[in-house]
Amino acid sequence: MPRPARNPVDTRRRLLEAATRTIREKGFVATSVDDICAAAGVSKGAFFHHFADKEALAIAAAEAFTARTAEIFDDPSLDAAPTPRDRLLAYVALRRALLDGEMAEVTCLLGTMVQEVWETHPAIRDVCAIGIGAHAGGLVDTIAAAKAAHAPGSDWEPESLALHTQAVIQGAFVLAKAAGATAVAVDSLSHLERYLKCLLPVAGSPRV
Repeated sequence: MPRPARNPVDTRRRLLEAATRTIREKGFVATSVDDICAAAGVSKGAFFHHFADKEALAIAAAEAFTARTAEIFDDPSLDAAPTPRDRLLAYVALRRALLDGEMAEVTCLLGTMVQEVWETHPAIRDVCAIGIGAHAGGLVDTIAAAKAAHAPGSDWEPESLALHTQAVIQGAFVLAKAAGATAVAVDSLSHLERYLKCLLPVAGSPRV
């Protein structure tokens, strides 16, 4: 009996998930279409039905990764924090907690790809930049409110600090890959937390 046709929506999802996982493990350049098809359990014909080439799949995977992580960081615990400063620190704590796992599962697809392809694949670079920028942009209002409450006279801008948080996080991923362990990334995020506390001091709080 012929096998039942696979749902095309499911096939596309499987390809996106396989690309995300495989590229995080091997990098964009080292990952082949055959690797992705094998990981997804689909044929190359199915691959090319959905995507023109590996670059098109990488762009779609980056967009899906950005959307999925935005849902993760829309965590109820952040909204439950009593002040904007607490929400910002809770965000860093959440990012630190998410480092508990296998390297390929906890590091960033966007940062992984953009380090490889920033010059050779500008379309991938640009979608990664949009995704990383979106994560930073989601912090701007919180940082602005925290600054107004705790450091109104400071000469730094919320937008710049929001981008700096992502620079630290992406750099922490690089250090973790270099070390082969996430402990160094956990330490980096702990330092980021201390830095934010210094920038946004609470009257009477001890130095960190």
